[in-house]
Amino acid sequence: MVPDDNRFLALLAAGGPIVADGAMGTELLRAGEGGGERLESWVLDPGRAPLVAAVHRAYRDAGARIVLANSFGANPIRLGLPPDRAVEVARAAAALARDAVGPDTIVAGSVGPTGALLEPYGELSPAAAREAFAVAIAGLAAGGADVIWIETMSDLDEARAALAAAADVAPGLPAVVTLTFERGRTMMGTRPEEAAAVLAELGVAAVGANCGNGFEEVERVLPGLVAGAPGLAIVAKANAGRPVIDVDGGVVYPGTPAEAAAHARRALSAGARIVGGCCGTTAAHVAAIAEALSAAAGAS
Repeated sequence: MVPDDNRFLALLAAGGPIVADGAMGTELLRAGEGGGERLESWVLDPGRAPLVAAVHRAYRDAGARIVLANSFGANPIRLGLPPDRAVEVARAAAALARDAVGPDTIVAGSVGPTGALLEPYGELSPAAAREAFAVAIAGLAAGGADVIWIETMSDLDEARAALAAAADVAPGLPAVVTLTFERGRTMMGTRPEEAAAVLAELGVAAVGANCGNGFEEVERVLPGLVAGAPGLAIVAKANAGRPVIDVDGGVVYPGTPAEAAAHARRALSAGARIVGGCCGTTAAHVAAIAEALSAAAGAS
């Protein structure tokens, strides 16, 4: 049972729009410190953990009420590490975020996909996925996460496995699920209203869309999410526009803070309650979103 004093649920109960943070991975890569190892491992590196903490603080200072721990791939399958090492990465990621932002900002334990396809499209069984997710979620709970934030899911069955793992090892924490859509459906062909209805039935505290091909893609699916999960908080966490390849072969996200602010206003009108950013967004984007949501709340 989720305790009545959970900080994330209290924030939802307070009413009004909520600002979430922006990207972590693209911000760390932008710092120019990237290597061959997974970025989640930085939380255990004394030389790089301060860079992760600085991103968290920048988002808090820009107005984010929710920051996601640097734990997106902190499961044994994606990290390629034994469970005891993976759980330590997840625990350290949540603890680092908490230390960086203090007690008044929500720390969400980011749980991304395993990186493997579930049966029958791949070789990973739902039970094995559930076991891998349980390792990450146990670490996030031990590190002080306020909410388990299952994100960037393209397979509803994988989201189910993550939710089952959360119920197994962190029943005292609420869960949020956001999926990635392209042309109005997930990679597996699931429509937003169908996904939202299933996830609402499974007891999530919020449901939404993240990543994808930019602001318009997320906006496209918001009405379906609202229709499928009436009464639930809806999350919009889009990339900074549609990514493009620059002349040097790198990936660039062209969406500006002003465009993020306009997106936030449209998302709010479409029924979103929690708005932040995904790949390519920065503290400047989050500050613009915060200003837009504040103005909208003041005008209502």
